[in-house]
Amino acid sequence: MPSPDPAPVPDPAVPPSSGADGALPIIDLPASGPQDARPGISDASPQELLSWFSDRGEAAFRARQLADHVWSGRARSFDDIHTLPGPLRAALGEAYRFFTLTNTETQATDGGLTHKALHTLDDGRVVESVLMRYPARGSRRERTTLCISSQAGCAVGCPFCATGELGLWRDLRTSEIIDQARYWRNELAADGRRLSNVVFMGMGEPLLNPDAVMAACGALSDGNRFGLGQRHITVSTSGVIPGIERMTSLRRQYKLAVSLHAARSDLRDVLVPLNRRYPLEDVVAAATDYADATGRRVTYEMVMIDRINDTPVDARAAAQLLRGRLAHVNLIPMNPVAHTPWQPSSPERVEAFAATLRAVGLHTTVRRNRGIDIGAACGQLAAEKAGQPAPAAVQRRRDVIERRSAQALQGGAGGAEEGSRA
Repeated sequence: MPSPDPAPVPDPAVPPSSGADGALPIIDLPASGPQDARPGISDASPQELLSWFSDRGEAAFRARQLADHVWSGRARSFDDIHTLPGPLRAALGEAYRFFTLTNTETQATDGGLTHKALHTLDDGRVVESVLMRYPARGSRRERTTLCISSQAGCAVGCPFCATGELGLWRDLRTSEIIDQARYWRNELAADGRRLSNVVFMGMGEPLLNPDAVMAACGALSDGNRFGLGQRHITVSTSGVIPGIERMTSLRRQYKLAVSLHAARSDLRDVLVPLNRRYPLEDVVAAATDYADATGRRVTYEMVMIDRINDTPVDARAAAQLLRGRLAHVNLIPMNPVAHTPWQPSSPERVEAFAATLRAVGLHTTVRRNRGIDIGAACGQLAAEKAGQPAPAAVQRRRDVIERRSAQALQGGAGGAEEGSRA
């Protein structure tokens, strides 16, 4: 990652400080505990495990026996692997952790179709994952998508996101990322179900933790490990260009999703502060290079906020920006976040926005929010776990957000006025 710019922009690789405006973060976090020195078993490559068994005079097939249980979802600890001798299971427990998630609390909604998990890590930090089941419809088979986290907290500080209230605690290790998927594979296996897709759209900015995320993608798509096809893995980013360029150079078939949220730079500076470091036009150019290199359509995500980014001028700007590109646009009504002064766009405004995009040939989908009643939006459960922020901090944050968004809307005054009449 390049060194920080001299401009007064928060370094996205470290937690944002309150700075002059005091907007983020607004929750005081407790101190973390010690971390377990043992690596997670899911972070061990097949070759590493072969070497571990060989060093102990064991045959190579022992590594395969271990891997079968680690990745299949049939075991929840080394003690469950009865094909391995007891002393060998004990030695593995001394060298590795079978799971890096020390505790998991889950909630379900939507008639059992949506499950949210709050995972506790060894140092007491928490991360979230969300499992979404989609029943078979017409010619489409049943599918199950898992949204996982790449960081504990997030440094980007998007004001409509609950994770932004926390700031960045730390990067997740590769095994901590993979084990979110392993946890849900185990749960699904008990019901005779399978995981169809994994999306990196949980807590954190994946491409600010690129080594761990790319290693996790490799393990998840490895036929000898988790075994999910590359095309079933989506990496989302708010626009970290070096990370996008790294993905392009790898030439994998992962899907790239860009958190766009606004097609006007002045407004995107407010909604996605990373835009000040990696400008909108450069992000889209890098994403287009990825599409050209891989042949994979890039998804652009837009959280729709009432009379903020859903005006006719914003729709036309998005149409102009993405027209003619190998792109798909997802429009997602904002999940209400307690300490943000905004509301989600109405269905009518979202559909009008979508119509503008479709008119220029852009594939566009209007998404339905899932799990609102269980805090399924990114970071909501973790923020609740961390405790309520001070009222003064909340008010200061709301004032900053309102002032910045008003300034951005004034820059696009024609569209805002036109949107107000819509």
